[in-house]
Amino acid sequence: MPLTPKELEQYENDGCIAIKNYLNKDKIKELNDEIDSLLNSVNIGNHPKIKFTTGNDKDGHISDKYFIDSSDKIHYFFEPEAISDNNHKLNKPLNKSINKIGHGLHFLNEKFNSITVNDDIASICRQLGFKDPKAVQSMCVIKQPFIGAEVPPHNDAEFLYSNPKSCVGFWFALQDCTLENGCLEFIPGSQNYPLQKRFVKDLKKGYGTKFAPLTNLDGQFVPNSSDENIKINKLIENDSLYEKIIIPAGSLVLINGKLIHKSAKNTSDHSRNAYTFHVVDGASNYDEYNWLQIPPSHPSGTDNFTRLYKNYE
Repeated sequence: MPLTPKELEQYENDGCIAIKNYLNKDKIKELNDEIDSLLNSVNIGNHPKIKFTTGNDKDGHISDKYFIDSSDKIHYFFEPEAISDNNHKLNKPLNKSINKIGHGLHFLNEKFNSITVNDDIASICRQLGFKDPKAVQSMCVIKQPFIGAEVPPHNDAEFLYSNPKSCVGFWFALQDCTLENGCLEFIPGSQNYPLQKRFVKDLKKGYGTKFAPLTNLDGQFVPNSSDENIKINKLIENDSLYEKIIIPAGSLVLINGKLIHKSAKNTSDHSRNAYTFHVVDGASNYDEYNWLQIPPSHPSGTDNFTRLYKNYE
């Protein structure tokens, strides 16, 4: 089901497009059942119980070895509110505590591989101009009832950087997305904002991750007070600019890697299951500073990422 000319035009203008009824009811059920199966398979005994956070929480996931090693595995990350700060124990049932499952689902799990590597996805990649599209990472994102965490404004290109910039997110709603359970929100046209920083491995230190300025990847990013930076930050913080994507289960959302998007906390009694994978062009440069490498400890560019075209021309 390739994009219509109108959908392609909207994606190019807005940086985002929601395609309803992309998945049928049987596929939606199959994938939600698979999420339940994965959640019920977790052995909590020796699990590090890493929180999934997107801010500066020192107890979060972004610098942890368990996170870095997840690139070619299926790892589980927890809702911050599901773990007690005083004793690091779960205060919710296990299957109601996990926020994210990632990042190798697209090649380690047959069910999720089937909606990632197929002719239809390849045809959309061709329409978007990819020469050699490769799936870099994949994850199930589960906003748990009442505690599903807010995701602040961000773009994906800072986390999966390539030169030229090529990252695109394929985001599948596996349950209805509403205002109450934390639907996606985005600023139309914000893919045209300049990137200010990159999320990178701290190669100078030899471990951990950080945000670095684009011109000095061994340095530490410090927000500046330039007129352009102030203007962009004011736009990102302006809630009135965000368009809310209220969509039924089965919808596919395409997200330009530079697009500013976010989601609110789930305040409802319904979860918000989603599956997403990100694609970069194997024809662009994907360097060793990116946090996600396969294998995790040996940077190899896009050599070991999942190719989405059967034949590379």
